[in-house]
Amino acid sequence: MPGTVEKIIPPVHPSGPEKAQIALEGADELYREIRIENSLTDENGDEVRLKKGAEVEITVEADPEATTPASKGKP
Repeated sequence: MPGTVEKIIPPVHPSGPEKAQIALEGADELYREIRIENSLTDENGDEVRLKKGAEVEITVEADPEATTPASKGKP
């Protein structure tokens, strides 16, 4: 699911994490924005942060035990 980093939110408390607010394309209006800790790891194992305006791809993963088969004709 594509998204865009709308803003970077400084920590509320000095020891708290910085957050990145991401707008999800195609999501319902009330659920369009998510906030995540702005601390990621790149392919080399280095810590990186998202920039405002960055285009991102959101992926949802689940263990097989956390899913059920989809029924045809039902949401």
